Amino acid sequence: MAKLTEAKKEANKKWNQKNKERMNYLAARSQAKRFVNKFATLEDLDNLEKIIAEKRKELEH
Repeated sequence: MAKLTEAKKEANKKWNQKNKERMNYLAARSQAKRFVNKFATLEDLDNLEKIIAEKRKELEH
């Protein structure tokens, strides 16, 4: 993997500080996907489907 220049490191740091909410969203989304794909049991998936259905109803109204 290529090393980052100091300018790029500084630009990344500045973006991260300015976009904390976006970073938190992306991290949470990745964690949810990883959980579903690697660890979830059938019971977990059933519970998640219920939660998702409720959230869809909430967002549609």
